[in-house]
Amino acid sequence: MASAESSQIGHALVGFSLYGIFPDEDVSSSHIEVGHLAPALESLAAAKSKLEADIHIINEETASDVGQWVANAKSLEDDINRTRNWASEIVRRSEAPDVSGKAIQEAADKVDFLRQESAYNNQLYNALTSIKRVSRLLDEVELARDERHILQSLHLLEEAWTALDGIPASKSCRAMKLLDIRAFELKSAVHDVLDHVWSSLVRIDAPTNQVGVYNSREDEQMSLSDAVIGLKAYKEVDKRMAVLWQGLDEALIRPRTILERGDVPAIRVENSTLALAGKADKTAPSLFQDLEFVLGYLSERLPEELVYSLSNVMMPDLIPRIVTLWLEPAVPTSLKDMDEFQKIIDATKSFCNRLEILKFCGFEELQEWVQNVPRVWLAKCRETALELIRTKLSLGLGDAKEIERVETQTVSQEEGRRLAPNSAVPTNGDGWDSAWDDSEVAANSEDLPKQPNKEDGGDDGADAWGWGDEDDNPANKTIADTNSKQNNPTEEDDPAAAWGWGDEEDPSGASKDVTVPNPSTHELTLKETYNISSMPEPVIVLISAILEDGAFLVSNEANPMAAAAAGLFSLPTLVLAMFRAVSLHYYALDTGGNMFLYNDATYLSEQLSELAKNWKARDDLVPRAKTMLRLDNDVKALQLFATRAYSSEMTTCRTILRDLLGGSQSLLQQDGLDSSNLQSQIDNAVIYVRTTAASWSTILAKSAWSQAVGSLVDTIASKLVADVMDLAGIGQDDAYNIANLITRITELDDLFLSPGAGKSAIPSTSEYASSWLRLKYLSEVLQSNLQDVKFLWMESELSLYFTVDEVVELIGLSFVDNARTREVVREIQGRPHPHDSS
Repeated sequence: MASAESSQIGHALVGFSLYGIFPDEDVSSSHIEVGHLAPALESLAAAKSKLEADIHIINEETASDVGQWVANAKSLEDDINRTRNWASEIVRRSEAPDVSGKAIQEAADKVDFLRQESAYNNQLYNALTSIKRVSRLLDEVELARDERHILQSLHLLEEAWTALDGIPASKSCRAMKLLDIRAFELKSAVHDVLDHVWSSLVRIDAPTNQVGVYNSREDEQMSLSDAVIGLKAYKEVDKRMAVLWQGLDEALIRPRTILERGDVPAIRVENSTLALAGKADKTAPSLFQDLEFVLGYLSERLPEELVYSLSNVMMPDLIPRIVTLWLEPAVPTSLKDMDEFQKIIDATKSFCNRLEILKFCGFEELQEWVQNVPRVWLAKCRETALELIRTKLSLGLGDAKEIERVETQTVSQEEGRRLAPNSAVPTNGDGWDSAWDDSEVAANSEDLPKQPNKEDGGDDGADAWGWGDEDDNPANKTIADTNSKQNNPTEEDDPAAAWGWGDEEDPSGASKDVTVPNPSTHELTLKETYNISSMPEPVIVLISAILEDGAFLVSNEANPMAAAAAGLFSLPTLVLAMFRAVSLHYYALDTGGNMFLYNDATYLSEQLSELAKNWKARDDLVPRAKTMLRLDNDVKALQLFATRAYSSEMTTCRTILRDLLGGSQSLLQQDGLDSSNLQSQIDNAVIYVRTTAASWSTILAKSAWSQAVGSLVDTIASKLVADVMDLAGIGQDDAYNIANLITRITELDDLFLSPGAGKSAIPSTSEYASSWLRLKYLSEVLQSNLQDVKFLWMESELSLYFTVDEVVELIGLSFVDNARTREVVREIQGRPHPHDSS
């Protein structure tokens, strides 16, 4: 029963919706339950499916369906009018005074129902009408597409989409889905046609290196401007221009702009087509000419809006390539090739102006490059200069070059007497100045550098440089300085100060050769030779060339690169900083490299100081060029750098020596070592000194070599003396063994003998090793009895090298404590300075 009622309700709804049939009274007044809704909805769904099928048939059979649509619409309109009449009748009856309240309520309910049905029918009518209109528009789109009327297709498609959005129906409705799918299919089909048309108007043939752009084609009804409208409709303008640039770059621009070993092709316009033809010059002006062909061709044939879009994707790729591959390599490193470079600058400016005329944009980087040419040229000079330093150093130190240092100084008569016995100056007994009649003496290459002395008999005079006790500078000691330290370890005076060695320039500007006439003074010219590597000369040549270019620009302010003059004068500082930064690594690869570095840095500082002095004296320079040269700080930095290199080498060598001699432990108190092992250690240390001295002999000047080797010898001597003083006691056998070790060490005296010296010649070891005579006198004390020790203190020079406490300590270590020993000790303590009392 319930099923029959549900079926009647469903039929009534469908019949009324489709045909406007009002249900019978028994059906419309029947009570509807929840269970009746599901079958009724199924009936509606079935009717809906049938309606959609009918709509589809209508779309396919337009002619017959039009009449049916009109009939349905007329019938629906009649139903609406009939419904309105019924509603009016109901209202009239409801107003009658004889109608009961129950009838009025029923009539009101019926009116509401009918109004809802009327609204639904109107909505359905409008939806069906809109669906019909959209279907008709899509048919017209399909027809225009087949006839290649792309713009018409797009307009109709846009209109159909607007109408489709206005249909008063859910998007999930099957009819709506079908229309939407069909619209998208037609959009894709129209896009395919647009692709074909665009490809025929813009042709890129990468294999044959040809590009053609046409405003129209005989076989196409669409022009390029119409195609642009299509691209806008699909929002593909930027995408198409990116593809155009990729094809253009592959076919023409890249082969023309990428420099390879072979020839570079030129770009020409042949039969309205861009193509590669012939050979082009590998110059920037030639490149700009070919690019103007390409860009002029595109600007003439493409709409302006496409030119703008093409610029946005082309220029970020093309301009950096031009700057990197063509302009930057053409920047000269000096002013010699500036005329040719000026032609490139002019061609670049002309190219930028041409781009503006052709309505291209995005080439600001190229304009900035042209505006900043002086800065670019200065950067190229800086890069080339620094790269030259790196390259020279990476090639090795090269062949050594001998340099002669000549220094003329005014010395006093007393200093001359003190110096003469230790020099190669001939003497004939007629006085110290008799050998200097010509006012010039070659002191057997014995240079006497001057630096402040190191207190208490230190190894060198590096304290004044601030490098600590481990640093060495071969220009820190003189013979007079050594003697002074040996006679008074606490004295800080500088006997060599009168030489004025190392004074690069007199602050007053007076020449060193000008002296006040004084019968007690005389001019002395000192000469010595040393070796430098192949590095300093290129550095000096480079710096000189840079400064000459800077001076030229200062004097020629009209030169396009004049703005870079100040930067050029700062380049020597960078060059020297690069030399100091990387030289440590490369010099360390060679034996004695640090000593070469010391010589090279010293030579550089001297040459630069001389260059600065001569620069200010030149008459061909304008005053501004003279004042812009500032090398004083660089000279000082090189001097400090030279000191560090020397100090580093000496510190390393002294550390090795100390390690060979037991390191921080006492050489004489190592466990498990007998006399033969001790002798082996001493021999290893002596061999190391000789080997090192031999390697330095081909590098350093004689004075510097003596200073450096003397420091190594002094390291051995001071280490052994200290180890002996640390012993708890010294037996007779121990004293013999220690004396034997000292004998092996003192064989190093032969290093400080002049070539060809006889057996009676006195070595100058003690002049460069402050502990050398302490070591020898220690050997004497260890081999002497009490009376001999007393004699060495009272009559000999033991008191010059050992203090009272040290001698008393040695007596306590070597002799038995008895009355005689105590008596000798009292006598020595009673005369702490025996030579002063005499």
